[in-house]
Amino acid sequence: YKKSAAFVLRSVARHSPELAHAVVESQAVEALVGCLEEFDPSVKESAAWALGYIARHNADLAEDVAKKGAIAPLVLCVQEPELSLKRIAASSLSDIAKHSPELAQKVVDSHAITHLAPLIMNSDSKLKREVCQALAQIAKHSVDFAELVVEGEIFPKIFTLLKDADEVVRKNAATCIREVAKHNPELAQLIVNAGGVGALVDYVNETRGNARLPGVMTLGYISAFSETLALAVIVSKGVPPLGHALEKETEDHIKAAAAWSLGQIGRHSADHAKAVADCNILPKLLDVYLNDASSDDLKTKAKRALKSIIQKCVHLPALEPLLHEDAPQNILKYVCGQFAKILPTDIGAKREFVANRGLATLQKIKAEPGSRLAESIQAINNCYPPEIVQYYSPDYAQTFLNKIENFQPQS
Repeated sequence: YKKSAAFVLRSVARHSPELAHAVVESQAVEALVGCLEEFDPSVKESAAWALGYIARHNADLAEDVAKKGAIAPLVLCVQEPELSLKRIAASSLSDIAKHSPELAQKVVDSHAITHLAPLIMNSDSKLKREVCQALAQIAKHSVDFAELVVEGEIFPKIFTLLKDADEVVRKNAATCIREVAKHNPELAQLIVNAGGVGALVDYVNETRGNARLPGVMTLGYISAFSETLALAVIVSKGVPPLGHALEKETEDHIKAAAAWSLGQIGRHSADHAKAVADCNILPKLLDVYLNDASSDDLKTKAKRALKSIIQKCVHLPALEPLLHEDAPQNILKYVCGQFAKILPTDIGAKREFVANRGLATLQKIKAEPGSRLAESIQAINNCYPPEIVQYYSPDYAQTFLNKIENFQPQS
């Protein structure tokens, strides 16, 4: 009957915070915690499940479950031999830890990580799902928690889960890695040193849709910390799959994450910017920025990525696709700014710029007088003799015809 009662409580609590609160008010939590110490595993399982359903709604309800002493017996349930009990206990611990650092601290203090971490190599897919999720929900809150998860020796073992047969295991493993990587350069470096970047790049290559998101974000977090870490992503061929996500994914939040990650890779130096630009990323960023259907967040992230990469890019052929008269002026000012910096001192680049019709395109851009764009265009034009600039101006043909018409040969 205890099993049936716990099932009823779970069925009530799952629907809304209000109903879960009513279950708490009826002093059912104490009874459920008592059931966790029963001999019958199915009773424990049913009670653990009900407690998880109460805790998952919000921090106050999770706090009620924790205060009534549920965490320590849930950790004991994780150590029981029955797989289904392990799964549900791990899931309930995850539902408690996710809400706040304080609740995660209580889970950590009960030595949950020590017992959860080794289970990532269990053969049961459903258990691996819950364990990766629980470790992610602990690691996300702070550097200290992330370090404790790492001390559970999940690296490099967890990288093998990125190729697991179960799609949810793969996604939850990627999420767990992301929640560790995001905190500081040392943790990101640890992932790189353990061979994580290659595994993450493969993961982003092989997945599509929402499952791709944690992999995309992790590459961005790692790259953000330093040029050395960003270089590790470049060397592992991380840029092309991010470009694919930017271009081909259908949901804007995934495209936005890809744009952000590409910006984090390219913003460090001229070499980083060239590595990103060589994969034809800049026109793709411009396309999503100009697309009316793109969300505001996607446009903002694409614009920031363009700005940060362009301002470091000294490889002019990579910038030429962005130089056209219909490009937005708030992007052109950065593109022309780079040409204005480099052309005065590079004779080869000056010749290329003319040969590739760059100078002709430049004359068609109508910049606001006195703007940064106008100043950059003037600086570029000043690199060439006035008659060359005049030759490439849009109205030169008409001027030429007028000269012919008005020419009076000497008799």
